[in-house]
Amino acid sequence: MASDKIGTISEKQLAGSSGTGNNSTNAPDINGAKGEDLFVDRTISVKDWFAHTFNNVPRQLLDYVVTLFPIATWIYRYNLTWLTGDVIAGLTVGAVVVPQSMSYAILATLTPEYGLYSSFIGVFIYCFFATSKDVTIGPVAVMSLEVAKVIAHVKAKTGNSYTNPEIATALAFICGVICLGVGLIRAGFILEFIPAPAVAGFMTGSAFTIATTQIPALLGISKNYVNSRDSAYKVVINTLKNLKHSQLDAAFGLSALFGLYFIRFSLDHLGKRYPQHRRKFFFANVMRNGIVVILITIASWLTTRHAVAHKQKTRISILKDVPRGFQHVGPLRIDPTLLNAMAPQIPVATLILLLEHIAIAKSFGRINDYKIIPDQELIAIGVTNVIGNFFNAYPATGSFSRTALKSKSGVRTPAAGIITGIVVLLALYALTDAFYWIPNAGLAAVIIHAVTDLLSPPRQVYIFWRVQPLEAIIFLAAVFITIFSTIENGIYWAIASSALVLLYRIARPRGQFLGRLRLSNGKQARDIWVPVDKRILNPDAKIRNPPPGVVVFRPTESFTYPNASTQVDILVDEIKRITKRGKPNAFPTLGDRPWNDIGPRRGYTPEEIDADKRPILHAVVLDFSAVASIDTTGVQCLVDTRRQLCKYADREVEFHFANIISPWVRRSLLAGGFGTGQPVAEFTEVAAVVPSFLGDNRAVSSQRRRQGATHEGEGKPSNWQRFRSYVLSTEYKDHRFRGSKEYADVEVSEGGEKEHWGPILSQDTPFFHIDIPDLEALPYDNKVHTDKALEE
Repeated sequence: MASDKIGTISEKQLAGSSGTGNNSTNAPDINGAKGEDLFVDRTISVKDWFAHTFNNVPRQLLDYVVTLFPIATWIYRYNLTWLTGDVIAGLTVGAVVVPQSMSYAILATLTPEYGLYSSFIGVFIYCFFATSKDVTIGPVAVMSLEVAKVIAHVKAKTGNSYTNPEIATALAFICGVICLGVGLIRAGFILEFIPAPAVAGFMTGSAFTIATTQIPALLGISKNYVNSRDSAYKVVINTLKNLKHSQLDAAFGLSALFGLYFIRFSLDHLGKRYPQHRRKFFFANVMRNGIVVILITIASWLTTRHAVAHKQKTRISILKDVPRGFQHVGPLRIDPTLLNAMAPQIPVATLILLLEHIAIAKSFGRINDYKIIPDQELIAIGVTNVIGNFFNAYPATGSFSRTALKSKSGVRTPAAGIITGIVVLLALYALTDAFYWIPNAGLAAVIIHAVTDLLSPPRQVYIFWRVQPLEAIIFLAAVFITIFSTIENGIYWAIASSALVLLYRIARPRGQFLGRLRLSNGKQARDIWVPVDKRILNPDAKIRNPPPGVVVFRPTESFTYPNASTQVDILVDEIKRITKRGKPNAFPTLGDRPWNDIGPRRGYTPEEIDADKRPILHAVVLDFSAVASIDTTGVQCLVDTRRQLCKYADREVEFHFANIISPWVRRSLLAGGFGTGQPVAEFTEVAAVVPSFLGDNRAVSSQRRRQGATHEGEGKPSNWQRFRSYVLSTEYKDHRFRGSKEYADVEVSEGGEKEHWGPILSQDTPFFHIDIPDLEALPYDNKVHTDKALEE
């Protein structure tokens, strides 16, 4: 088998003959010609991209339409077993969503029925578009608090021109349209740029903020003493200052909160102590919200019935009238004035809607071993909120507590949402009279109890710190900014800090210089290339450096405009440290020396030159196994680096590339003149910022163009002929460039096929290698090699 070696190649080898620098493999006959070792590959083109992207467009359009309605992929398989699980889960969630949705509507400064409207539309519509069986759509605490802030903001600008429900419904419609648009164009990937620690910090700060806003209502402290729309720390301080203004509501609120936690922890403990009855305790625990609300409602009725009968002021604050059915169904009222007033709040509201839902859906998808499609989830949220505006629903998204409850209840399909919708509908038409007596302090207790599930435990900070200290700082900062400022600032910090960290990691990569390490299991030995800095290796491991004058470098990021200069600077600085100039005194006079040429004023003496045992640079090997893409700036940086190093070494420095993983990276390198052995003098500017004054070498480089080149002795084709040949070419039908879906990851042959050794990579690019080549074949600097041998 021909080895992969470094060496100077001739024009004959460039034409495709076998020789030094070839990559060989044990493969079936190449090009269908038995015994032939010639393999000249073509370069991927834009036509390949179009052929892959727009392959069978009618089928793609049909698949796109089908993906919009995931229910079509499973509804025909629905069975009695699934129905049983869905009914149990739907009824269980329904028992929780009714009191929670009314509580959240009050948090949003709306009347309780609007929470029921949003809950009904959320659970009913979502099941037709969902890719998650667990997520429950409806009013949530964080979004409700944001709706309250949007309402206050709009009213501060427009006065009483719009009612609270009109503002909330318009916000739902606008956020829904945005989510729907993002999902339809399949741009949901943008949410991946916000990491989990940032989201967790924002959610923790928001949960604490929501809990603090409910403490005054829990204790019956009037809004005249505490403004719940202030920052969380101010609400806590003002609440403590005005504890003396607590009312009888505190007895109901604190009792309800104590009862909720007592039932929860008691039944959890019993479930662990008696595991055979765990499921019974679980469903009993699920009913705690309903049980506590019923008990405090009875107590409220006993306390206030006489005052209500005599039309006197009640001793505690209660819900009072809740309209039966859909009383507010009607057309959406939205106009330019309203849009302008709420415009500054729309980005934050939309982000909250998206982030909370996608985070919850992904989390439970991983837990229950199924895959969600973020784009389709955005469509589901969008459709839910757009349709909801016809029922005067306010913004709805995924609820963490109800989703966890639904998952633990044994839900089987998204159809469980229909059962939950029926429960909400029954509550709207049959239980509104009973809702009259529910104390507001009790609903505040329900909210506080629910949002505590969103608080990350203190141990989470330690976990983030162990994984990535910088993300732990982002998490803590998001929490404190949300608490001491606003929810908007918290989410802006989460997004901005995450983007800055991502950009920094891309722009400041750590390159790795490689050496050879021999591994052995006692029977066999093999060599691998590892970083010479031994950051994760045994410090006593013996790593053999490349031969003198050869540098092996592995970029750790894609070679693109944010980091290309940084990566080549790392490479050049190290090369200048370990190698010497080809001509130590390259400038005959002091006046000829560049101002930045550091060295003795009068140059190096012969003794100093002889004492410098460093080799002269001969070759640079770049391991591109981590380079997924390269752009024009990256290629230009490589071109400039090669010119700089050739001038430094006073010789042609070979640039070799190993482990190229993308045909587009190969195409870009070829466009820059790499891979074929083209001398540096023939390199052309790839991204010339200013006109070149070094001469126009386009005529020379054009002779080495690999596409549209003519055979020897033929006339040069015109530009029209070259364009026509490109358009009519059918090379784009090469299935290698159609994407990995058409090929199995591992192909198993039955054997018996006659083997034939042939090149694995195109032979007209001998400086591209399937792996880091054999560096031992490189001619050493004789003086350096001899001195090294004497020292050993």
